[in-house]
Amino acid sequence: MGRAAHAAAVCLALVLASGALAPIAAQNLKDVDLVAERAAIGQFQDRDQRLQDIGWMMVRGNAEFCERVIPSIGLQLQDTASYGRPDIAKAALELDGAFAVQTAATGSPAALSGAFARNREVTAIAAQDPNLWEAGKRMHWERLTRAHDWIDAALTKAGTVTIGFADGSAASVTAVPVCTTRFEILGDSKTAVADGSRVVIGARFPGFAYEEDEVFAGVVAHELAHNLLGHRDWLERNKRKRRHVRLTEREADRLMPWIMANAGLDPAGAYRFMTRWGKKHSLGIFRARTHDGWDERAEFIAAELPIIADLMEREGKADWSVHFRREIDPNKGLDIAQRD
Repeated sequence: MGRAAHAAAVCLALVLASGALAPIAAQNLKDVDLVAERAAIGQFQDRDQRLQDIGWMMVRGNAEFCERVIPSIGLQLQDTASYGRPDIAKAALELDGAFAVQTAATGSPAALSGAFARNREVTAIAAQDPNLWEAGKRMHWERLTRAHDWIDAALTKAGTVTIGFADGSAASVTAVPVCTTRFEILGDSKTAVADGSRVVIGARFPGFAYEEDEVFAGVVAHELAHNLLGHRDWLERNKRKRRHVRLTEREADRLMPWIMANAGLDPAGAYRFMTRWGKKHSLGIFRARTHDGWDERAEFIAAELPIIADLMEREGKADWSVHFRREIDPNKGLDIAQRD
């Protein structure tokens, strides 16, 4: 899923270190406080872990309802080549090579294996050493994307991938099906976006301040909903008119609690997120006309809750692929061959 041109514009997760973590002006490692650098990287990884944990619950819990699924082990790597100062990152993390574990989503096969401790150095992915792949001198995100694509390809082919470590050991992990979306943190940013294959949350996104995971999860579910409902492709086919965008935003709002319910989270957390977020961040008469008012958005979410509660009681799941009412015609703009 490495959409190179788009990823270059949006930025990948580990580009963050170029400004916030690595003092580019420092020419010599002896002038760098490596303890502070490691702590700063750790703070970023804590936020990334939170995103990955929640994202995993959602893509795993909703896999049976998604049109597109992939095998996954819930592992995210890091490549020091994507930092502003790779030499500082390697020294701070005490790595000989460039690749190491970034996160293993809680409850995922990677986490359950016990082999993927944070910052554990990686030397092989399915018999390939990613450290030997060519990379730029700094802020080179493409190699990390290639590594994740390589894992996906191995899992698609065999259902299992073997990861080798610097200490000479290896771990073979078997995948489980998940909805097709990656979750990434963007460095010096407050944004939250979805591009059809990824959900990207800025490291400075205000929602990280919410201590309750079920409130923070609201924004993750909203962005994921855009991907699961195919909104980007639909807007490309039918033009990004204001009324079209508003309909897709309304659908994403309304699907939030369904996604959360299947993830084992309180679906009412979506309503709490919208009320807390809207009251503080709504721009009133200056709000974007591509979105409903925050109070209307909260009402739309609230209207889904009794439907979800009934389904969960009767069926033990909230099958949105069958029971969710669409605001748009998902087939609009497709020719007959594509619809079949």
